[in-house]
Amino acid sequence: MAEKLEPAKVLYCGVCSLPAEYCEFGPDFGRCKPWLVQNAPDLYPDLLKEANEKAADNVSDKLQSVGISSGGADGAPSSSQSTGGGTSKKEEGKRLPGGKLKKKERQEVIIEKVVRNKRKCITIVKGLELFGIKLSDASKKLGKKFATGASVVKGPTEKEQIDVQGDIIYDIVEFITDTWPDVPERSIFFIEDGKKVQAG
Repeated sequence: MAEKLEPAKVLYCGVCSLPAEYCEFGPDFGRCKPWLVQNAPDLYPDLLKEANEKAADNVSDKLQSVGISSGGADGAPSSSQSTGGGTSKKEEGKRLPGGKLKKKERQEVIIEKVVRNKRKCITIVKGLELFGIKLSDASKKLGKKFATGASVVKGPTEKEQIDVQGDIIYDIVEFITDTWPDVPERSIFFIEDGKKVQAG
């Protein structure tokens, strides 16, 4: 007779109710992480390391807020205290859910010429919204000035940009700086052959 098999024991997540091995594919892995670290550390060893590093960071932050240096035991100030007013990580940019820092976007206008169907050109203008300019108003002004079609579209990075029909790449710089004085000429760049070149 065949040997009778025992049923497999499966550990289910207390947060998302999926098997613990499949939590990373679930709807909200971020909420499951603390439960997994506590109840199933052998399934996700990277999470355990990450939790230990966060705990060490929290302890060092608390020590620095109290004024105790984690750098040296001889009472010498740490490098962050000796330099004076250094910028902290939180001041550099916003923290993303994965713990990475989101850098602030540089205020720059990028102008690019794209050729379609061998002869037809489109001039793409990106970054005007960083200077507080409404893209719909800007596209209307560009269309009137150059007597061509201009529209606001979403680019490949899901950010809005202005597409202007025609090759107006060199005329557009003067128009932008005259129409919107908040946009300095040093912050306008062309993309030529895949390289960013400053206008002017």
